[in-house]
Amino acid sequence: MRIAAQNQSVALNGPSGVLPRIPAEALRRNAVRAHEALSSGSGWLERLRPSVRESWVRSLQHHPDPDVPRPELVFDDDALARYRATHPLSAVMPVIRRLLVGPGEDSGLLVAVGDELGRLLWVDGDAVLRRRAEDMLFVPGADWSERTVGTSAPGTALATGSDVQIAGPEHFSRLVHSWSCTAVPVHDPDTGSVLGVVDVTGGPEAVAPHTLALVRAAVAAAEAGLQVQRLQADRDAPQKGSLAGFGAPPRRRAGRPASPPASDTERLELLGRERAVLHTRGGSVELSSRHGELLAVLALHPGGLTAEELAALAYPDGGQAGTVRAEMLRLRNLMETVAAGTPAEPLVPRSRPYRLARPLVVDAAQVLRFLEQGAHRLALGMYRGQVLPRSEAPALIRLRGDVSAVLRKAMLSDAGPDALLQYLHLPEAEHDAEAWQRALRVLPPRSPRRAAVAAALERIERDLA
Repeated sequence: MRIAAQNQSVALNGPSGVLPRIPAEALRRNAVRAHEALSSGSGWLERLRPSVRESWVRSLQHHPDPDVPRPELVFDDDALARYRATHPLSAVMPVIRRLLVGPGEDSGLLVAVGDELGRLLWVDGDAVLRRRAEDMLFVPGADWSERTVGTSAPGTALATGSDVQIAGPEHFSRLVHSWSCTAVPVHDPDTGSVLGVVDVTGGPEAVAPHTLALVRAAVAAAEAGLQVQRLQADRDAPQKGSLAGFGAPPRRRAGRPASPPASDTERLELLGRERAVLHTRGGSVELSSRHGELLAVLALHPGGLTAEELAALAYPDGGQAGTVRAEMLRLRNLMETVAAGTPAEPLVPRSRPYRLARPLVVDAAQVLRFLEQGAHRLALGMYRGQVLPRSEAPALIRLRGDVSAVLRKAMLSDAGPDALLQYLHLPEAEHDAEAWQRALRVLPPRSPRRAAVAAALERIERDLA
């Protein structure tokens, strides 16, 4: 099947649905003059379609100059792979590829799938067009939200929650004026919340009337596929009780791993553990409380620390430099034992200042980084509880508080219903009335999960009384 170009006119939707067809040349001419009006104030902004004009107004709040907004790369290859694996849309990518990517390759179009914050996760389609799109960073891992690039089909569809077509100069950023695009949000079949967006990008054919219909059909098929997979999962793993998973660990959805796949990178696990666990090329080992604290402090300070600085960060009473030196000797011997039989040098061979031989990934630091990027699902998948809950090391107390506070703030301010409900399963959120009230506000009025949230709030009120 081939998506044919229609360059005479385009059917473009506004806030209340699809508008009558507008001659394509007139639409582009009005948009060019609207850009000129940004500096001259001549009133040409009124010639924009209402949905585009409203998007420009939002874009101007972030970027007063349309030459400034440019996409940003927010995921490297490893982080992107992990995030894709945890995102629910990964389960329906075969449907998207079958219905859109194949036809798009024949027609010189790109098909992009992004998350609910506008970060592109997949970009497929015509190979020549993909190389051209790289010049404007229309690539997997890039942020194409309205906040970052201004008006574009993916970002504006997410900002409005409705289907959008943007033709050429209607894009706020001049960087994108040679492209046109159609985007349709993807909704969670259970909650109605937005999971992400499907976008078709290319030349004028990308905003042909039937392109919008084709993208809508593909999104409907993807949403139906998600529903079927979840019903199958429910049938295969029935849940006990009437709260449908509240009070128990969240049920694993088809095509959506409960946690990101393990990395080959050497890493230190602190979250939800009484003692730190070190994973290296030589194997895994549970560390003593003190060795775990020392190693965590060193991993968080790759530039190195003096014995006095290490003592102040790892010992509740400040400690003594001599005590640190003795413990570091024991830790070095342990690392050499763990590394025995592998070509890698031990992690802690250096002193003056004390520092690791190479970077060591700390799971708590990864969670903070994912939260900064807005990757809530990936952060929640990795978060297994507070950082070494019994540790009294000053650096670990501070890290524990930072991770818990940033995670809670992200959940209450930016998270969708699914991520927020997953957060409420954590022990630290069990009695958090504000978080449970937030969940009640974001759930759709007819969601079957509202009853469980309301019951939890009643329990909290009883406990407080």
